[in-house]
Amino acid sequence: MPASLTRPILQATLVAGVLDILAAIILSLIFGNGPAAMLRGVASGPFPGASDWGAAGSALGLAVHFAIMAVMAAVYVAAAERIAALREKPLLWGTLYGLATYVVMNLIVLPLRFEGAFPPSLRGVITQIFCHVVLVGIPIALIAARHLRRRILPA
Repeated sequence: MPASLTRPILQATLVAGVLDILAAIILSLIFGNGPAAMLRGVASGPFPGASDWGAAGSALGLAVHFAIMAVMAAVYVAAAERIAALREKPLLWGTLYGLATYVVMNLIVLPLRFEGAFPPSLRGVITQIFCHVVLVGIPIALIAARHLRRRILPA
C-alpha cells in the first residue's frame, strides 16, 4: 500500500470508527448490557475468552473494533485509488460499500464465529444497515474521495 494512502486510511478509520462505536455504545445503553459488555463481546470474536476479562477485555474490544474499521477503510481507499467512479460518486459507492460491509459482517463473519447467536430482528437489521451505510460506508467514501481527488488529477 503506497504511503500516500496512509493519511486517508487513518482519517477514515478514525472518523468511521468513532461514529460506529458511539452508535454501538448508545445502543448498548438502550438495549444491551452496557458499553463494557458490548466491547468485551467485540473482543470475544477473535479472543473467545475476552468476555471474562473485565476492563482488559473491553479495551481489547475497542482495539479490535478499530482494527476491523482500519481494514474496511484500507480496502475502500485502495479501491478508490484505482477506480475513478469510487472517487467521483462517493455517496452512491459509500452507500453500496456500507451495504457490502453489512453483508460481510452480519451474514458471513458473525455467523461463522457465533453460530446461531444472532437471530436477526427487523429493528436489529435496520439499525445495523443504517450504521454500516451512514456511519461507516459513506464517511469512508467521502474521506477517500476528498483525499484522492487532490492527489489524482484527471487526464
